[in-house]
Amino acid sequence: MSADWLPPLVRLEESGGDWANYEETLYAWFTADFLRSLPAWPGKRVGLKRHPLSKGKEATFWHFISEGESEADRLIDVRRCERIRWPRPTMAVFFDRVPVEADRIVWWKNERRGEERYLLALPDFSYLMIVADRGEYVLPWTHYHVDRPHRKEKYRKEHHAYWAAQKC
Repeated sequence: MSADWLPPLVRLEESGGDWANYEETLYAWFTADFLRSLPAWPGKRVGLKRHPLSKGKEATFWHFISEGESEADRLIDVRRCERIRWPRPTMAVFFDRVPVEADRIVWWKNERRGEERYLLALPDFSYLMIVADRGEYVLPWTHYHVDRPHRKEKYRKEHHAYWAAQKC
């Protein structure tokens, strides 16, 4: 699956293997894409989960570069870090009203913990972005690389089931 429309990965090696430098590089990309200006979303404003701040950085940033259920126990995920530049263009493709089956992304909705969410994925389901719908606004929630075949299949089935139900 070619995702040549997405920016290149941001690798730790490019920061000389220095984590502090890498974190600042990642945050600079996040700042450019989500703090200086917010991406567009059809019919809603885009917000950010700002709290809890950690090391002066917004919760959305930490959700973009780490994984875990508890805010206090999230662990850095290098694959998420490398893709720090992917959420904004993924949202831009969605905003451009990509058709249901597209060459760049596919999308569907689900509900988790009583909250409606948009799921935006590469057509091969190797990358997924989650955007929470809060009514009048949306929150970019997280994104991640999907490398396990059973997870890709789960998302493929969920996508198919959502669109099959929409046709009824």
